[in-house]
Amino acid sequence: MSKVVLITGASSGIGKSIAVFLSEKGYKVYGTSRNPIKSEKLPFELIALDVLKVDTITTAIDFIIKKEGRLDVLVNNAGMGITGPIEDTPTDKMRAVFNTNLFGTIDVMKAVLPQMRYQKAGTIINITSIAGYMGLPFRGLYSATKGALETITEAASMEVKPFGIKVVNVAPGDFATNIAAGRYHTPVFETSAYKENYQVNLDLMDAHVEDGMDPVEMAKAVYKIINKKNPKIHYKVGASLDKFSIVLKRILPDLWFEKLMMNHYKL
Repeated sequence: MSKVVLITGASSGIGKSIAVFLSEKGYKVYGTSRNPIKSEKLPFELIALDVLKVDTITTAIDFIIKKEGRLDVLVNNAGMGITGPIEDTPTDKMRAVFNTNLFGTIDVMKAVLPQMRYQKAGTIINITSIAGYMGLPFRGLYSATKGALETITEAASMEVKPFGIKVVNVAPGDFATNIAAGRYHTPVFETSAYKENYQVNLDLMDAHVEDGMDPVEMAKAVYKIINKKNPKIHYKVGASLDKFSIVLKRILPDLWFEKLMMNHYKL
């Protein structure tokens, strides 16, 4: 029997790559989008789900369970990016990114857990970020949401393991996707004390995305995790330098690592 997979945020980027890859491997895949458009032929079914609206989460999951009788895998991929100096970024935008990347993801987890407990089996994969392992200048809010999700994943893993459910996260580095177009960018205010440094870093972020890895590498990682009997809790997928930065943060004195990061980000 083919496993039934739900992937949030599957209309583009990493989510779409995972959905296409798993469909080609024979999985029954349901992808989600806030506003699914049937303008292209996809090898998976794209349904409506907005992680900020619990009723749409419930409706989508009920639809899948009614149709398939089970739900084996959740890939929590939907999210939003945000950039800006902490001082200049509007607080309501800070709350919005936490609502999407953290609380919205948690709400989807909560919605699938009763079915997975009933089955006595299931895998939840939360897509976090290597940025979640450290505070990045002008991306501090994004780093914070993904770091929080990493910690939630650790706690949830212990809570649901007695029911046969596995919860893991996959932290990508820079991938060639359209994430930059969907970010909230705090404006580069003419009067801002951070004007020059922030603009330099905006240009660096866009360049990193354009030179990023192929999203299919994330799809391959998810496929391997689904097929592991006892997956780890933390996975990192990205360029060697991305992953090595986590090691450096762990072994270097704080101020050494901070100096290294400031040099990298031209501060």
